[in-house]
Amino acid sequence: MLVEMALAEKSLTHFVEQAWHVVEPKTPYAPGWHIEVVCEHLEAVTTGDIKRLIINIPPRHMKSLAVCVFWPCWEWGPLGTPHIRWLFSSYAEQLSKRDSLKCRRLIQSDWYQQRWGGRFLITSDQNEKMRFENDKTGYRVATSVGGLGTGEGGDRICVDDPHNVKEGESELKRGAVLTWWDETMSTRVNDPSTSAKVIIMQRVHEADLCGHILEAERGYVHLCLPARYEGENRIKTCLPLDGPPYEDPREDEGEPLWEELYGDEALAGLEEEMTEYARAGQLQQRPHPRGGGMFKIEQIDIVDAVPVSVLGRVRYWDKAGTEGGGAQSAGVKMSQLPNGTYLVEDSKTGHWSSWKREKHIVQAAEMDGKAVTVWLEQEPGSAGKESAEASIKRLAGFRAYADRVTGSKEARAEPFAAQVEAGNVSLLRGDWNQHFLDEYEKFPVGKYKDQVDAGSGAFSKLVAKKKQVGIF
Repeated sequence: MLVEMALAEKSLTHFVEQAWHVVEPKTPYAPGWHIEVVCEHLEAVTTGDIKRLIINIPPRHMKSLAVCVFWPCWEWGPLGTPHIRWLFSSYAEQLSKRDSLKCRRLIQSDWYQQRWGGRFLITSDQNEKMRFENDKTGYRVATSVGGLGTGEGGDRICVDDPHNVKEGESELKRGAVLTWWDETMSTRVNDPSTSAKVIIMQRVHEADLCGHILEAERGYVHLCLPARYEGENRIKTCLPLDGPPYEDPREDEGEPLWEELYGDEALAGLEEEMTEYARAGQLQQRPHPRGGGMFKIEQIDIVDAVPVSVLGRVRYWDKAGTEGGGAQSAGVKMSQLPNGTYLVEDSKTGHWSSWKREKHIVQAAEMDGKAVTVWLEQEPGSAGKESAEASIKRLAGFRAYADRVTGSKEARAEPFAAQVEAGNVSLLRGDWNQHFLDEYEKFPVGKYKDQVDAGSGAFSKLVAKKKQVGIF
């Protein structure tokens, strides 16, 4: 009841508007509908109506101030719940420290103290840049991804930008963040029945923390706010509780999220500073550009039949050996047509164990026929060589070869991507088409790259064979 009365009396949105001048005294406050929506979702976390929340929002749209500075100050002061304990983290300690200092300065300001100073005091024996406590047992702890020793717990577990956008392509760096979340940060709730987890971030990769959580866990409310409207509502939320869910109020495609501060001209300035992938992830909250980044999938036609005459066919395999997860095995069958274009006739994928994978490779060869050359990507080292040789041995009677690849997946994909962009690649209609196109659209920031690897390999072998003898 106390919480409900306080919320009715003074909302978080109102507090943000009033407290802004303390934190940013030289910058006029610019209201925005997205600030109200974010605040209302944070209020729902406060009341317990939401316990798991992910907010995807562009940089410089007040995400850190709203979540890491204003929200805890509001709960401790106007709401009268200074016993709440907060854990905050970011990819860099300096960012966590920045917001911790702003939060403490706001609490210690004359404006705040005159209104709510009698409700709690910051204790003198625990008043540091990264941690401060109050005399009502509440505290605010700031740390970085990978930090936070054992023993700390919180009623609010908040993560603000867990990934450094410059390291989004690094599987090792992303994996470290996911491990930190799964094994450390997400386990620090004081009471699983009442404590909350809030993640606010820009998208950097399909397998970033946001993608990881939404794929693995249920119960998260997802508030996705792209910088420019894309003609569709991407807000998936339970609010308001007493009516139809929120929808993006924008109507015109390309309309800015925060017109009052980042209108067309200002937003265009941000966009000009970024790469295509940075604009997609950091501004539009999708890990890949619409229509594809490296592979412009809108240029790919789907056809209903294979021409009678082809210049050559190959099926190229990118092998993996983990059943039920991890990388997938992929075998792409491709033909070169007399008009100089390329037709992807089939793609077989699966999370198979090693012996199941070998069975699928042999079965595909038998179905394709001996006119189709089989290529298998050979991983580096003796184990990769032995695996390729074993596969070739099982394909006795077929033309099967190992391919020792060099260079990055992106570099190997560039020649095939150029043909896609030129409109020289088509797909044979099949139930595998959408899975194939989804992976190519997201490359190289998608979770899977195996069909791209296999397709690029098949294309390279067709081109190489043409250069050698003209036809098969």
